[in-house]
Amino acid sequence: MDRKISVFDSTLRDGAQGEGISFSAEDKLKIVRALDAIGVEFIEAGNPFSNPKDLEFFQKVADIRLENARLVAFGSTRRKDILPEDDDNLKSILLAGTEHIAIFGKCWDFHVTDIINTTLEENLRMISDTIGFLTERGKAVFFDAEHFFDGYKNNREYAMKALKAASDAGARSLVLCDTNGGCLPHEISEMTKAVVDAFDIPVGIHCHNDSGCAVANTLAAVAEGAQEVQGTFIGFGERCGNANLTTVIANLQQKMGCSAIPSESMEHLTETARLIGETANISFDENMPYVGRNAFSHKGGMHIDAAMKNTRSFEHIEPSVVGNSRRFLMSEVSGRSTVIKNIQKIAPNISKDSEETRMIIKRLKELEHIGYQFEGAESSFELLIRKQLGKYKPFFDLVDFKIIGERGQEAGEHSAYAMVKINVEGTTKMSAAEGDGPVNALDKALRECLENFYPVLKKTSLTDYKVRVLDSRDATASKVRVLISTTDGVNEWTTIGVSKDIIGASLTALVDAIEIKLLRELELKIRNYM
Repeated sequence: MDRKISVFDSTLRDGAQGEGISFSAEDKLKIVRALDAIGVEFIEAGNPFSNPKDLEFFQKVADIRLENARLVAFGSTRRKDILPEDDDNLKSILLAGTEHIAIFGKCWDFHVTDIINTTLEENLRMISDTIGFLTERGKAVFFDAEHFFDGYKNNREYAMKALKAASDAGARSLVLCDTNGGCLPHEISEMTKAVVDAFDIPVGIHCHNDSGCAVANTLAAVAEGAQEVQGTFIGFGERCGNANLTTVIANLQQKMGCSAIPSESMEHLTETARLIGETANISFDENMPYVGRNAFSHKGGMHIDAAMKNTRSFEHIEPSVVGNSRRFLMSEVSGRSTVIKNIQKIAPNISKDSEETRMIIKRLKELEHIGYQFEGAESSFELLIRKQLGKYKPFFDLVDFKIIGERGQEAGEHSAYAMVKINVEGTTKMSAAEGDGPVNALDKALRECLENFYPVLKKTSLTDYKVRVLDSRDATASKVRVLISTTDGVNEWTTIGVSKDIIGASLTALVDAIEIKLLRELELKIRNYM
Protein backbone atom coordinates (compact mmCIF):
# COMPACT_ATOMS: atom_id res chain seq x y z
CA MET A 1 0.00 0.00 0.00
CA ASP A 2 1.24 3.50 -0.82
CA ARG A 3 2.76 5.45 2.03
CA LYS A 4 0.59 8.49 2.81
CA ILE A 5 2.32 11.87 2.82
CA SER A 6 0.42 14.99 3.90
CA VAL A 7 0.77 18.00 1.60
CA PHE A 8 0.79 21.40 3.32
CA ASP A 9 0.61 24.28 0.84
CA SER A 10 1.95 27.69 1.86
CA THR A 11 1.38 29.57 -1.41
CA LEU A 12 -0.91 32.12 0.25
CA ARG A 13 1.43 32.78 3.16
CA ASP A 14 5.07 32.00 2.39
CA GLY A 15 4.47 32.42 -1.34
CA ALA A 16 3.00 35.87 -0.78
CA GLN A 17 6.42 36.95 0.53
CA GLY A 18 7.93 36.55 -2.93
CA GLU A 19 8.87 39.67 -4.88
CA GLY A 20 6.05 40.99 -7.04
CA ILE A 21 3.39 38.77 -5.44
CA SER A 22 0.26 40.49 -4.12
CA PHE A 23 -2.93 38.50 -3.78
CA SER A 24 -6.38 40.07 -3.68
CA ALA A 25 -9.08 38.38 -1.62
CA GLU A 26 -10.57 36.98 -4.84
CA ASP A 27 -7.14 35.66 -5.89
CA LYS A 28 -6.85 33.81 -2.60
CA LEU A 29 -10.31 32.31 -2.88
CA LYS A 30 -9.52 31.09 -6.40
CA ILE A 31 -6.28 29.46 -5.23
CA VAL A 32 -7.98 27.85 -2.23
CA ARG A 33 -10.60 26.31 -4.51
CA ALA A 34 -7.93 25.04 -6.92
CA LEU A 35 -5.81 23.49 -4.16
CA ASP A 36 -8.87 21.91 -2.57
CA ALA A 37 -10.00 20.48 -5.92
CA ILE A 38 -6.66 18.79 -6.56
CA GLY A 39 -6.63 17.22 -3.11
CA VAL A 40 -4.11 19.25 -1.08
CA GLU A 41 -4.68 18.37 2.57
CA PHE A 42 -3.68 21.60 4.32
CA ILE A 43 -3.72 25.20 3.03
CA GLU A 44 -1.85 27.80 5.06
CA ALA A 45 -3.93 30.87 4.31
CA GLY A 46 -2.02 33.65 6.06
CA ASN A 47 -1.02 35.41 9.26
CA PRO A 48 -4.07 37.18 10.74
CA PHE A 49 -1.94 39.24 13.16
CA SER A 50 0.75 40.67 10.89
CA ASN A 51 -1.64 41.24 7.97
CA PRO A 52 -5.17 42.50 8.73
CA LYS A 53 -6.19 41.54 5.15
CA ASP A 54 -5.52 37.92 6.10
CA LEU A 55 -7.92 38.09 9.03
CA GLU A 56 -10.58 39.49 6.69
CA PHE A 57 -9.85 36.66 4.26
CA PHE A 58 -10.32 34.00 6.95
CA GLN A 59 -13.75 35.44 7.65
CA LYS A 60 -14.68 35.31 3.94
CA VAL A 61 -13.30 31.85 3.29
CA ALA A 62 -15.29 30.40 6.18
CA ASP A 63 -18.33 30.45 3.89
CA ILE A 64 -16.67 28.17 1.32
CA ARG A 65 -17.33 24.45 1.56
CA LEU A 66 -14.04 22.59 1.08
CA GLU A 67 -14.07 18.95 0.01
CA ASN A 68 -10.48 17.92 0.76
CA ALA A 69 -8.46 20.71 2.33
CA ARG A 70 -8.33 22.18 5.80
CA LEU A 71 -7.32 25.80 6.31
CA VAL A 72 -4.45 26.71 8.59
CA ALA A 73 -3.79 30.04 10.31
CA PHE A 74 -0.15 30.99 10.88
CA GLY A 75 1.57 32.87 13.68
CA SER A 76 4.45 32.93 16.13
CA THR A 77 4.96 31.85 19.70
CA ARG A 78 3.93 34.34 22.36
CA ARG A 79 6.17 37.33 22.90
CA LYS A 80 8.77 37.05 25.60
CA ASP A 81 7.83 37.71 29.21
CA ILE A 82 4.03 37.85 28.78
CA LEU A 83 1.20 35.36 29.19
CA PRO A 84 -0.29 33.72 26.08
CA GLU A 85 -3.73 35.15 26.82
CA ASP A 86 -2.25 38.65 26.74
CA ASP A 87 -0.55 38.19 23.36
CA ASP A 88 -2.26 40.02 20.48
CA ASN A 89 -0.77 37.60 17.95
CA LEU A 90 -2.47 34.62 19.59
CA LYS A 91 -5.74 36.51 19.96
CA SER A 92 -5.75 37.22 16.22
CA ILE A 93 -5.01 33.59 15.42
CA LEU A 94 -8.01 32.48 17.46
CA LEU A 95 -10.20 35.01 15.63
CA ALA A 96 -9.29 33.29 12.35
CA GLY A 97 -11.46 30.41 13.51
CA THR A 98 -9.44 27.56 11.97
CA GLU A 99 -9.12 24.19 13.64
CA HIS A 100 -5.49 23.90 12.53
CA ILE A 101 -2.78 26.42 13.37
CA ALA A 102 0.91 26.62 12.42
CA ILE A 103 3.13 28.20 15.06
CA PHE A 104 6.77 28.98 14.42
CA GLY A 105 9.32 29.08 17.20
CA LYS A 106 13.06 29.50 17.41
CA CYS A 107 15.30 26.42 17.41
CA TRP A 108 18.64 28.12 16.81
CA ASP A 109 20.25 29.41 20.00
CA PHE A 110 21.87 32.26 18.05
CA HIS A 111 18.43 33.55 17.00
CA VAL A 112 17.15 33.29 20.57
CA THR A 113 19.95 35.27 22.18
CA ASP A 114 20.89 37.67 19.37
CA ILE A 115 17.68 38.26 17.38
CA ILE A 116 14.74 38.08 19.80
CA ASN A 117 17.04 38.90 22.74
CA THR A 118 15.80 36.51 25.36
CA THR A 119 17.16 33.58 27.32
CA LEU A 120 17.27 30.03 26.07
CA GLU A 121 14.99 28.95 28.90
CA GLU A 122 12.40 31.65 28.19
CA ASN A 123 12.29 30.63 24.51
CA LEU A 124 11.46 27.05 25.51
CA ARG A 125 8.68 28.38 27.75
CA MET A 126 7.40 30.52 24.86
CA ILE A 127 7.09 27.38 22.72
CA SER A 128 5.49 25.29 25.43
CA ASP A 129 3.11 27.98 26.68
CA THR A 130 1.88 28.89 23.20
CA ILE A 131 1.17 25.35 22.03
CA GLY A 132 -0.41 24.45 25.35
CA PHE A 133 -2.62 27.56 25.22
CA LEU A 134 -3.88 26.65 21.73
CA THR A 135 -4.32 22.92 22.25
CA GLU A 136 -6.32 23.58 25.42
CA ARG A 137 -8.72 25.49 23.18
CA GLY A 138 -9.15 22.54 20.85
CA LYS A 139 -6.63 23.56 18.19
CA ALA A 140 -4.36 21.15 16.29
CA VAL A 141 -0.94 22.81 16.17
CA PHE A 142 1.86 22.32 13.64
CA PHE A 143 5.11 23.42 15.24
CA ASP A 144 7.26 25.06 12.58
CA ALA A 145 10.75 24.59 13.99
CA GLU A 146 12.29 27.72 12.47
CA HIS A 147 15.99 27.49 11.56
CA PHE A 148 16.00 23.93 12.92
CA PHE A 149 18.83 22.65 10.73
CA ASP A 150 21.13 25.61 11.38
CA GLY A 151 20.28 25.32 15.06
CA TYR A 152 21.02 21.60 15.05
CA LYS A 153 24.44 22.21 13.49
CA ASN A 154 25.25 24.93 16.02
CA ASN A 155 23.77 23.41 19.18
CA ARG A 156 22.15 20.02 18.64
CA GLU A 157 21.06 19.62 22.25
CA TYR A 158 19.14 22.90 22.30
CA ALA A 159 17.47 22.37 18.93
CA MET A 160 16.16 19.02 20.15
CA LYS A 161 15.00 20.61 23.42
CA ALA A 162 12.90 23.06 21.40
CA LEU A 163 11.22 20.15 19.60
CA LYS A 164 10.64 18.35 22.91
CA ALA A 165 8.99 21.47 24.38
CA ALA A 166 6.59 21.52 21.44
CA SER A 167 5.92 17.78 21.53
CA ASP A 168 5.31 17.72 25.29
CA ALA A 169 2.89 20.66 24.97
CA GLY A 170 0.73 18.72 22.49
CA ALA A 171 1.89 19.69 19.00
CA ARG A 172 0.36 17.46 16.30
CA SER A 173 3.59 17.47 14.27
CA LEU A 174 7.13 18.81 14.25
CA VAL A 175 7.97 20.62 11.01
CA LEU A 176 11.72 20.95 10.45
CA CYS A 177 12.48 24.19 8.64
CA ASP A 178 15.54 24.88 6.50
CA THR A 179 14.69 28.56 6.80
CA ASN A 180 17.92 29.87 5.26
CA GLY A 181 17.73 27.27 2.49
CA GLY A 182 21.43 26.46 2.77
CA CYS A 183 21.40 22.76 3.61
CA LEU A 184 22.28 19.94 1.25
CA PRO A 185 20.38 16.64 0.94
CA HIS A 186 22.84 14.52 2.91
CA GLU A 187 22.60 16.97 5.83
CA ILE A 188 18.80 16.97 5.72
CA SER A 189 18.79 13.16 5.68
CA GLU A 190 21.01 12.83 8.71
CA MET A 191 19.19 15.40 10.85
CA THR A 192 15.68 14.34 9.84
CA LYS A 193 16.47 10.73 10.74
CA ALA A 194 17.69 11.83 14.18
CA VAL A 195 14.37 13.60 14.82
CA VAL A 196 12.20 10.77 13.45
CA ASP A 197 14.04 8.31 15.71
CA ALA A 198 13.69 10.55 18.77
CA PHE A 199 9.97 11.45 18.58
CA ASP A 200 6.81 9.43 18.07
CA ILE A 201 4.69 12.20 16.53
CA PRO A 202 4.70 13.04 12.78
CA VAL A 203 7.65 14.97 11.40
CA GLY A 204 7.30 17.46 8.55
CA ILE A 205 9.77 19.24 6.28
CA HIS A 206 9.80 22.88 5.10
CA CYS A 207 12.63 23.85 2.73
CA HIS A 208 13.68 27.05 1.03
CA ASN A 209 15.60 27.01 -2.23
CA ASP A 210 18.60 29.24 -1.57
CA SER A 211 21.05 26.46 -2.46
CA GLY A 212 18.85 25.11 -5.25
CA CYS A 213 18.09 21.98 -3.25
CA ALA A 214 14.60 22.60 -1.81
CA VAL A 215 12.92 19.77 -3.73
CA ALA A 216 15.82 17.35 -3.24
CA ASN A 217 15.97 18.20 0.45
CA THR A 218 12.23 17.63 0.83
CA LEU A 219 12.46 14.21 -0.83
CA ALA A 220 15.49 13.32 1.30
CA ALA A 221 13.50 14.08 4.45
CA VAL A 222 10.60 11.91 3.26
CA ALA A 223 13.04 9.07 2.56
CA GLU A 224 14.12 9.30 6.21
CA GLY A 225 10.58 9.17 7.59
CA ALA A 226 9.08 12.66 7.29
CA GLN A 227 5.31 12.34 6.86
CA GLU A 228 4.42 15.88 5.83
CA VAL A 229 5.81 18.13 3.08
CA GLN A 230 5.45 21.90 2.99
CA GLY A 231 6.10 24.25 0.11
CA THR A 232 4.40 26.52 -2.40
CA PHE A 233 2.59 25.09 -5.38
CA ILE A 234 4.92 26.35 -8.11
CA GLY A 235 7.85 27.25 -5.88
CA PHE A 236 7.68 31.03 -5.58
CA GLY A 237 8.43 32.65 -2.23
CA GLU A 238 10.90 34.86 -0.43
CA ARG A 239 14.42 35.15 -1.86
CA CYS A 240 14.91 32.06 -4.08
CA GLY A 241 11.54 30.60 -3.22
CA ASN A 242 10.25 27.48 -1.49
CA ALA A 243 10.14 23.81 -2.37
CA ASN A 244 8.04 23.48 -5.51
CA LEU A 245 5.10 21.27 -4.56
CA THR A 246 4.24 20.33 -8.14
CA THR A 247 7.69 18.74 -8.45
CA VAL A 248 7.58 17.28 -4.95
CA ILE A 249 4.10 15.77 -5.43
CA ALA A 250 4.95 14.29 -8.83
CA ASN A 251 8.17 12.75 -7.53
CA LEU A 252 6.50 11.35 -4.43
CA GLN A 253 3.68 9.87 -6.43
CA GLN A 254 5.54 8.70 -9.53
CA LYS A 255 8.97 7.85 -8.15
CA MET A 256 8.73 7.05 -4.43
CA GLY A 257 5.57 4.99 -4.09
CA CYS A 258 3.85 7.59 -1.92
CA SER A 259 0.31 8.93 -1.97
CA ALA A 260 0.40 12.73 -1.77
CA ILE A 261 -2.84 13.66 -3.57
CA PRO A 262 -5.61 11.42 -4.95
CA SER A 263 -4.34 9.46 -7.96
CA GLU A 264 -7.15 10.82 -10.14
CA SER A 265 -5.96 14.37 -9.38
CA MET A 266 -2.51 13.87 -10.90
CA GLU A 267 -3.78 14.60 -14.41
CA HIS A 268 -4.82 18.06 -13.20
CA LEU A 269 -1.35 18.96 -11.86
CA THR A 270 -0.28 21.04 -14.88
CA GLU A 271 -3.64 22.76 -15.19
CA THR A 272 -3.62 23.73 -11.50
CA ALA A 273 -0.03 24.97 -11.65
CA ARG A 274 -0.88 27.23 -14.58
CA LEU A 275 -4.01 28.54 -12.90
CA ILE A 276 -2.03 29.50 -9.81
CA GLY A 277 0.70 31.12 -11.91
CA GLU A 278 -1.89 33.12 -13.81
CA THR A 279 -3.66 34.15 -10.59
CA ALA A 280 -0.35 35.25 -9.06
CA ASN A 281 0.33 37.20 -12.29
CA ILE A 282 3.84 35.81 -12.69
CA SER A 283 5.71 34.62 -15.75
CA PHE A 284 5.38 30.84 -15.72
CA ASP A 285 8.69 28.97 -15.76
CA GLU A 286 8.32 26.77 -18.83
CA ASN A 287 11.38 24.72 -17.83
CA MET A 288 9.65 23.59 -14.63
CA PRO A 289 9.76 19.79 -14.24
CA TYR A 290 6.52 17.95 -15.01
CA VAL A 291 4.29 21.03 -15.57
CA GLY A 292 6.36 23.35 -17.79
CA ARG A 293 5.71 23.48 -21.54
CA ASN A 294 9.30 22.37 -22.11
CA ALA A 295 9.14 19.41 -19.73
CA PHE A 296 8.31 17.04 -22.59
CA SER A 297 9.58 19.06 -25.56
CA HIS A 298 11.91 17.56 -28.16
CA LYS A 299 13.93 19.50 -30.71
CA GLY A 300 16.91 17.52 -31.97
CA GLY A 301 16.09 15.44 -35.05
CA MET A 302 17.53 12.19 -33.65
CA HIS A 303 15.77 12.74 -30.32
CA ILE A 304 12.46 13.38 -32.05
CA ASP A 305 12.85 10.29 -34.22
CA ALA A 306 13.57 8.14 -31.17
CA ALA A 307 10.72 9.62 -29.15
CA MET A 308 8.30 9.00 -32.00
CA LYS A 309 9.37 5.34 -32.10
CA ASN A 310 9.19 4.89 -28.34
CA THR A 311 8.60 7.78 -25.96
CA ARG A 312 10.52 6.02 -23.17
CA SER A 313 13.71 6.75 -25.11
CA PHE A 314 13.67 10.42 -24.06
CA GLU A 315 10.87 10.78 -21.46
CA HIS A 316 10.96 9.57 -17.88
CA ILE A 317 7.15 9.45 -17.56
CA GLU A 318 4.14 9.75 -19.86
CA PRO A 319 3.22 13.50 -20.03
CA SER A 320 -0.51 12.84 -19.70
CA VAL A 321 0.02 11.42 -16.21
CA VAL A 322 0.55 14.98 -14.95
CA GLY A 323 -1.80 16.63 -17.44
CA ASN A 324 0.98 17.83 -19.72
CA SER A 325 1.60 17.06 -23.39
CA ARG A 326 4.46 16.11 -25.65
CA ARG A 327 5.82 18.77 -28.01
CA PHE A 328 8.02 18.38 -31.08
CA LEU A 329 9.63 21.75 -31.69
CA MET A 330 9.89 23.21 -35.15
CA SER A 331 13.45 24.19 -36.02
CA GLU A 332 16.23 23.74 -38.50
CA VAL A 333 17.42 20.66 -36.56
CA SER A 334 14.08 18.96 -35.99
CA GLY A 335 13.70 17.29 -39.40
CA ARG A 336 10.80 16.10 -41.53
CA SER A 337 9.47 13.83 -38.75
CA THR A 338 8.44 16.84 -36.69
CA VAL A 339 6.64 18.46 -39.59
CA ILE A 340 4.64 15.34 -40.38
CA LYS A 341 3.75 14.88 -36.72
CA ASN A 342 2.21 18.36 -36.67
CA ILE A 343 0.49 17.85 -40.02
CA GLN A 344 -1.08 14.58 -38.89
CA LYS A 345 -2.71 16.28 -35.93
CA ILE A 346 -4.82 18.12 -38.50
CA ALA A 347 -4.84 15.64 -41.42
CA PRO A 348 -4.01 12.10 -40.17
CA ASN A 349 -4.09 10.61 -43.68
CA ILE A 350 -1.13 12.65 -44.95
CA SER A 351 2.20 10.80 -45.10
CA LYS A 352 5.80 11.94 -44.87
CA ASP A 353 6.26 11.60 -48.63
CA SER A 354 3.01 13.22 -49.78
CA GLU A 355 2.85 16.32 -51.96
CA GLU A 356 1.13 18.25 -49.17
CA THR A 357 4.07 17.59 -46.83
CA ARG A 358 6.55 18.75 -49.47
CA MET A 359 4.49 21.92 -50.03
CA ILE A 360 4.33 22.72 -46.30
CA ILE A 361 8.06 22.16 -45.80
CA LYS A 362 8.77 24.44 -48.75
CA ARG A 363 6.60 27.17 -47.25
CA LEU A 364 8.19 26.63 -43.83
CA LYS A 365 11.67 27.13 -45.29
CA GLU A 366 10.53 30.27 -47.11
CA LEU A 367 9.19 31.78 -43.90
CA GLU A 368 12.25 30.77 -41.88
CA HIS A 369 14.40 32.45 -44.52
CA ILE A 370 12.66 35.79 -43.93
CA GLY A 371 12.93 35.50 -40.14
CA TYR A 372 10.12 33.30 -38.84
CA GLN A 373 11.02 30.79 -36.13
CA PHE A 374 8.26 28.38 -35.16
CA GLU A 375 9.81 26.39 -32.33
CA GLY A 376 8.30 28.77 -29.80
CA ALA A 377 5.20 29.55 -31.83
CA GLU A 378 3.51 26.24 -32.59
CA SER A 379 0.12 27.92 -32.79
CA SER A 380 1.20 30.03 -35.77
CA PHE A 381 2.65 26.92 -37.37
CA GLU A 382 -0.69 25.14 -36.94
CA LEU A 383 -2.40 28.00 -38.80
CA LEU A 384 0.24 27.77 -41.53
CA ILE A 385 -0.50 24.05 -42.01
CA ARG A 386 -4.25 24.66 -42.11
CA LYS A 387 -3.85 27.40 -44.71
CA GLN A 388 -1.63 25.23 -46.90
CA LEU A 389 -4.09 22.32 -46.68
CA GLY A 390 -7.14 24.47 -47.35
CA LYS A 391 -8.49 23.73 -43.87
CA TYR A 392 -8.56 27.31 -42.69
CA LYS A 393 -11.37 29.82 -42.77
CA PRO A 394 -10.74 33.13 -40.98
CA PHE A 395 -13.20 34.07 -38.26
CA PHE A 396 -12.88 37.73 -39.23
CA ASP A 397 -11.23 40.05 -41.72
CA LEU A 398 -9.18 42.99 -40.54
CA VAL A 399 -10.33 45.62 -43.02
CA ASP A 400 -8.21 48.50 -41.76
CA PHE A 401 -6.33 49.78 -38.75
CA LYS A 402 -4.71 53.02 -37.79
CA ILE A 403 -2.62 54.42 -34.98
CA ILE A 404 -4.39 57.70 -34.35
CA GLY A 405 -1.84 59.38 -32.13
CA GLU A 406 1.01 58.86 -29.75
CA ARG A 407 2.55 60.95 -27.00
CA GLY A 408 4.93 60.56 -24.09
CA GLN A 409 3.86 58.79 -20.92
CA GLU A 410 4.36 61.96 -18.91
CA ALA A 411 1.42 63.51 -20.78
CA GLY A 412 -1.04 61.09 -19.24
CA GLU A 413 -1.86 57.51 -18.38
CA HIS A 414 -2.14 56.34 -21.99
CA SER A 415 0.46 56.96 -24.68
CA ALA A 416 -1.28 55.75 -27.85
CA TYR A 417 -4.66 55.49 -29.58
CA ALA A 418 -5.72 52.93 -32.14
CA MET A 419 -8.68 52.35 -34.42
CA VAL A 420 -9.59 49.08 -36.14
CA LYS A 421 -12.24 48.08 -38.64
CA ILE A 422 -13.27 44.42 -38.97
CA ASN A 423 -15.71 42.38 -40.99
CA VAL A 424 -17.42 39.26 -39.65
CA GLU A 425 -19.55 37.43 -42.22
CA GLY A 426 -20.62 40.66 -43.92
CA THR A 427 -21.07 42.72 -40.74
CA THR A 428 -18.62 45.58 -40.34
CA LYS A 429 -17.69 47.11 -37.04
CA MET A 430 -15.21 49.76 -35.94
CA SER A 431 -13.68 50.37 -32.55
CA ALA A 432 -11.09 52.68 -30.99
CA ALA A 433 -9.08 52.26 -27.80
CA GLU A 434 -6.36 53.88 -25.73
CA GLY A 435 -3.33 51.93 -24.61
CA ASP A 436 0.13 52.01 -23.12
CA GLY A 437 1.83 52.08 -26.49
CA PRO A 438 0.53 51.36 -30.00
CA VAL A 439 0.50 47.56 -29.70
CA ASN A 440 -1.46 47.62 -26.46
CA ALA A 441 -3.91 50.07 -28.00
CA LEU A 442 -4.33 47.87 -31.09
CA ASP A 443 -4.87 44.79 -28.96
CA LYS A 444 -7.58 46.55 -26.92
CA ALA A 445 -9.33 47.96 -29.99
CA LEU A 446 -9.29 44.62 -31.81
CA ARG A 447 -10.68 42.71 -28.84
CA GLU A 448 -13.33 45.33 -28.18
CA CYS A 449 -14.55 44.92 -31.75
CA LEU A 450 -14.48 41.13 -31.75
CA GLU A 451 -16.02 40.54 -28.32
CA ASN A 452 -19.36 41.61 -29.80
CA PHE A 453 -19.21 38.57 -32.09
CA TYR A 454 -17.12 36.22 -29.93
CA PRO A 455 -17.73 36.82 -26.18
CA VAL A 456 -15.27 34.03 -25.28
CA LEU A 457 -12.44 36.46 -26.09
CA LYS A 458 -13.25 38.34 -22.87
CA LYS A 459 -11.44 35.54 -21.04
CA THR A 460 -8.20 35.97 -22.97
CA SER A 461 -5.29 38.27 -22.21
CA LEU A 462 -1.69 38.74 -23.27
CA THR A 463 0.94 37.36 -20.88
CA ASP A 464 4.14 38.13 -22.74
CA TYR A 465 5.37 40.26 -25.65
CA LYS A 466 8.86 39.84 -27.09
CA VAL A 467 10.52 41.78 -29.90
CA ARG A 468 13.80 40.85 -31.54
CA VAL A 469 15.58 42.85 -34.24
CA LEU A 470 16.73 40.30 -36.83
CA ASP A 471 19.45 42.32 -38.56
CA SER A 472 20.51 45.52 -36.86
CA ARG A 473 22.74 46.49 -39.82
CA ASP A 474 19.64 47.86 -41.57
CA ALA A 475 19.02 50.21 -38.60
CA THR A 476 15.43 51.45 -38.56
CA ALA A 477 14.62 49.42 -41.69
CA SER A 478 15.55 46.16 -39.94
CA LYS A 479 13.11 43.28 -39.77
CA VAL A 480 11.68 42.50 -36.36
CA ARG A 481 10.29 39.25 -35.01
CA VAL A 482 7.45 39.54 -32.50
CA LEU A 483 6.35 36.70 -30.23
CA ILE A 484 3.11 37.08 -28.28
CA SER A 485 1.95 34.70 -25.55
CA THR A 486 -1.77 34.61 -24.77
CA THR A 487 -3.79 32.83 -22.08
CA ASP A 488 -7.42 32.11 -21.32
CA GLY A 489 -6.63 31.38 -17.68
CA VAL A 490 -6.13 27.66 -18.31
CA ASN A 491 -4.16 27.26 -21.55
CA GLU A 492 -1.39 29.38 -23.01
CA TRP A 493 -0.27 29.66 -26.63
CA THR A 494 2.34 31.63 -28.55
CA THR A 495 2.13 33.23 -32.00
CA ILE A 496 4.63 35.01 -34.21
CA GLY A 497 4.84 37.84 -36.71
CA VAL A 498 7.77 39.13 -38.79
CA SER A 499 7.96 42.44 -40.65
CA LYS A 500 10.06 45.57 -41.15
CA ASP A 501 7.18 47.31 -39.40
CA ILE A 502 6.92 46.44 -35.71
CA ILE A 503 3.20 47.28 -35.72
CA GLY A 504 2.60 44.98 -38.68
CA ALA A 505 4.55 42.15 -37.07
CA SER A 506 2.67 42.61 -33.80
CA LEU A 507 -0.68 42.69 -35.56
CA THR A 508 0.09 39.42 -37.39
CA ALA A 509 0.86 37.74 -34.07
CA LEU A 510 -2.23 39.28 -32.40
CA VAL A 511 -4.56 38.11 -35.14
CA ASP A 512 -3.09 34.59 -35.05
CA ALA A 513 -3.53 34.47 -31.27
CA ILE A 514 -7.22 35.36 -31.55
CA GLU A 515 -7.79 32.94 -34.44
CA ILE A 516 -6.27 30.08 -32.44
CA LYS A 517 -8.56 30.71 -29.47
CA LEU A 518 -11.64 30.84 -31.71
CA LEU A 519 -10.51 27.70 -33.54
CA ARG A 520 -10.11 25.83 -30.22
CA GLU A 521 -13.60 26.90 -29.13
CA LEU A 522 -15.08 25.73 -32.43
CA GLU A 523 -13.36 22.34 -32.15
CA LEU A 524 -14.63 21.98 -28.57
CA LYS A 525 -18.20 22.67 -29.67
CA ILE A 526 -17.91 20.10 -32.47
CA ARG A 527 -16.58 17.44 -30.07
CA ASN A 528 -19.35 18.13 -27.55
CA TYR A 529 -21.97 17.99 -30.30
CA MET A 530 -20.67 14.66 -31.54
